[in-house]
Amino acid sequence: MLAEIKGINEECGVFGIWGHEKAAELTYYGLHSMQHRGQEGAGVVVSDGEELKGHKGLGLVNDVFKSAKFDQLQGPVAIGHVRYSTQGEKAAENVQPLLFRAQTGSMALAHNGNIMNAFKLRGQLEEQGSILQTTSDTEVLAHLIKRDGNSVSEGTIGHALNQMVGAYSYIILTEEKMYAALDPSGIRPLSIGMIGDAYVVASETCAFDQIGATFIRDVLPGELITIDDNGLRSTHFAEQKQRKLCAMEYVYLSRPDSNINYVNVHASRKQMGKVLANEAPADADIVIGVPDSSISAAIGFAEESGLPYEMGILKNRYVGRTFIQPSQELREQGVKMKLSPVRGIIEGKRVIMIDDSIVRGTTCKRIVKMLKAAGAKEVHVRIASPAIQNPCYYGIDMSTREELIAANHTIEEIAEIIGGDSLAYLTEEGLEKAVLADDSFNQGMCTACMTGKYPVKEEEKEISYTSY
Repeated sequence: MLAEIKGINEECGVFGIWGHEKAAELTYYGLHSMQHRGQEGAGVVVSDGEELKGHKGLGLVNDVFKSAKFDQLQGPVAIGHVRYSTQGEKAAENVQPLLFRAQTGSMALAHNGNIMNAFKLRGQLEEQGSILQTTSDTEVLAHLIKRDGNSVSEGTIGHALNQMVGAYSYIILTEEKMYAALDPSGIRPLSIGMIGDAYVVASETCAFDQIGATFIRDVLPGELITIDDNGLRSTHFAEQKQRKLCAMEYVYLSRPDSNINYVNVHASRKQMGKVLANEAPADADIVIGVPDSSISAAIGFAEESGLPYEMGILKNRYVGRTFIQPSQELREQGVKMKLSPVRGIIEGKRVIMIDDSIVRGTTCKRIVKMLKAAGAKEVHVRIASPAIQNPCYYGIDMSTREELIAANHTIEEIAEIIGGDSLAYLTEEGLEKAVLADDSFNQGMCTACMTGKYPVKEEEKEISYTSY
């Protein structure tokens, strides 16, 4: 959705490239294509085979790299990151990639996700003499890797990852190799592509399209990819579980032109709208969608219901993603700046308004009020996902249960609160029908924020702190 949704913030996107003379520049473009995944900070670290060098800062990708001198970021290898903070404060030292230097070699890390037992691990590390320099849980992995040995290797990385509980994708860079890893349940997205002879790794395939790379495959749950001058090698640091990719990647987080787990995001959202039209029809004159992530679902709803799709809400393209603004006051003002009703389209009409989700209900309430003030006779709200009733522990900055409107009110009560003439959500079965191609091992979604069924729980895994 947009802004109320401080609750639906993906905290970052990662990108890496191995074997291209313009690695830093291509990383910049790859990060730019994933700007929607985080607007608080961005960075890049390059390797020339002998030394790691980086440039990072707070702000948008364009702002951060405005002062970058790419002729000083030479090397055929680079990793990059765009950040929205969930764990760790909004501070320059937390901007990634994090770069660590040691006598035995340097290491840079870029991370997407959340480590549920990070606090426990930090305590163990501090007891053993480590001094952590950031409040980001990403730094924990670096210390775990180095605690297990002097060198960064598949063995030390795998052992460190096996001590972590949560959802994560990592890209790790040394002077000699680049590693990419995905959590055993595959909750976060991570894909591999190629541009010429160079390998590319990114959170979303839209980054491949941006730089002219070709998608090869997704990183598998529990898989550790090693890339060096000899090519790509795959090992597994953990037993692969049935994939439980975050459902909100399809509902809201990813760009429509990305393919997530081999499913196109726009096509899945359009199908959500079609299923929703069958599950919860309404007597109305037109269908409209809340820009941008709800447009695909609105088109599908209109096609299936036989109603015309209209552009009833106009988005100001010069206002950023307001949900990423750090204060509620700024987010609320951003909604007014960002959206405008098209009076000539909606006046006197019975409107079906498609949105992707409702978190607190504040933004939805404002939009319904805005539509009715512009002359809509009725506003029937249809949500192209199941109700969000539970917090997320896997890297989305979801609100506490007390703040989630669907956790504390019935559908009828929510409809009254937001001012809608009716309200209906897509069912869990409808979401699965729209997104999942089949019931194969690699097809599956995490719907914990909707159903309370958490695929990973911290207490389920005993952590060993014995080094080797």
